[in-house]
Amino acid sequence: MTKAKPVHNNYHHDDLRVKLIDATRAMIRDGGVEAVSLRKLAGRVGVSRTAAYHYFRDKNSLLCTLAEEGFRQWQEKIDEIFQDETRSPADRYRGYIRWYMTYALDNAEYYDLMFGRAIWKQNTATDSLKLIAFEVFQKQVAMTRYCQDQGFLPATEDSLRLAQVSWGTLHGLARLLIDGIYTDDSPIDEMCDCAANLLMR
Repeated sequence: MTKAKPVHNNYHHDDLRVKLIDATRAMIRDGGVEAVSLRKLAGRVGVSRTAAYHYFRDKNSLLCTLAEEGFRQWQEKIDEIFQDETRSPADRYRGYIRWYMTYALDNAEYYDLMFGRAIWKQNTATDSLKLIAFEVFQKQVAMTRYCQDQGFLPATEDSLRLAQVSWGTLHGLARLLIDGIYTDDSPIDEMCDCAANLLMR
């Protein structure tokens, strides 16, 4: 009778990948992107460096994967907001603005990687990250065009340029909040409403 092979690992491979990503988020939250290394990550999760390298060949690959996760969440939430037929199109747009700020503040480590210098300024984005980032921006343009068709974003403006400017407006506000330029007790809801009033007719 053939003996069963011994089980050397107490975790499922997919579970380990999730643990590595979650631990990376925690490392960034605690010490910034500079605090991340595959050696430290492996030690934090309690596995060998070889196990970590099985999923991520280097630090950049790890960071790009984390950014991709953020963009996937972004896509899903935009779809959820704008497919909600219980709300008017204008209310969906206002809801999107409030969600944007909440997401940026609650997921600052994702947000920094998605839109910050660590990847894009260094021109080290992986092809898969570039693809999903492009898809998310195209969704933003389509969302802007839809709002123009509904009559509450200015139809005279080019949809691409309007998407860039409106996103830039929200990004600037989010960065001021994340970086602590505005205090923790800033009236974020009122800021969101003001942004919506400025962008909408």
